[in-house]
Amino acid sequence: MIKINKLSKTFITSTGPKKALSNVSLEIKKGECVVIGGENGSGKSVLMSIISGLDEGDKGSEVEVLERAGLVFQEAETQILGETPQEDIAFGPKNLGFKKDEIKAAVEKALEKTGLTQKKDYPSRFLSGGEKRKLAVACLLAMNLPIIILDEPFANLDYNGVKQVNALIKELKKDGKTIIICTHEIEKCLGLAERFVVLYKGQKVYDGSTTNAVKLNLEQWNIKNPLTQYKNVKDLIWE
Repeated sequence: MIKINKLSKTFITSTGPKKALSNVSLEIKKGECVVIGGENGSGKSVLMSIISGLDEGDKGSEVEVLERAGLVFQEAETQILGETPQEDIAFGPKNLGFKKDEIKAAVEKALEKTGLTQKKDYPSRFLSGGEKRKLAVACLLAMNLPIIILDEPFANLDYNGVKQVNALIKELKKDGKTIIICTHEIEKCLGLAERFVVLYKGQKVYDGSTTNAVKLNLEQWNIKNPLTQYKNVKDLIWE
C-alpha cells in the first residue's frame, strides 16, 4: 500500500540546508498497524507529511501511496472547522461532492465509530483533548480514507484521553484500516502494533517486530525502553 525508496528531504534554513530525512526506504502493507518512533527532530512528522501528500521529498526520492491517506496532526484542534462535531465531520464529504443522503450516512457512521454520537451537537471547542483527536479521525472516516496517520496522538492527553485514543485505534484495526502511529511515547501504544520503525537523525535505524525491538538498546537512539517499567510488549497499551 505504501512504498518508499531512497526518500530524502532537505529544508533551506537561514543557516543553510538542513536534511530532515536521508535515504529512507520503507514499505507498509494494507491493514498493518505500525508505530514509528524516534526522539523529537528525528524526522517522524516530516515523513508523515510526505506520506499524506502534504509535502514532497527531494529529487530522486520515490514515494508511492496506492490509496488515500489522512493525517491527524499533533494539535488536532487546528483541524477542527465546524462549530459542532456533526458540522465538522460533514465538511470533508461535502468538499468531495458527496450527495446529501451520503453525507448524512457518512457523518452518522463516523460519529458512531468514534463514540461521539452523544456529542454531535456539542460545541467542538469544548471537547476534551482525547475527544478532539477522535473528532479528527471521524473526519477521515467520513471521507472513507483507508490509511490513518496519527502524529503524536498522546501529546498533552491525560490517562483517560490516552485510553480513548487507544480504544479508537483498536476499532480502526478491526475495520482493516492501515494505521501509522508516529510517537516518542511508545510505552502507551506499542502493544497495539505488529511492527516498530525507528528514525534517528533522519535515518531509518530499525524496522522489525515490536518483540525484537524491546530487546535492543533503544537508548542509543534516545528512546527509553518501556520494558524497564512493564513486563512484556503486550502490556504496552494504556487501556
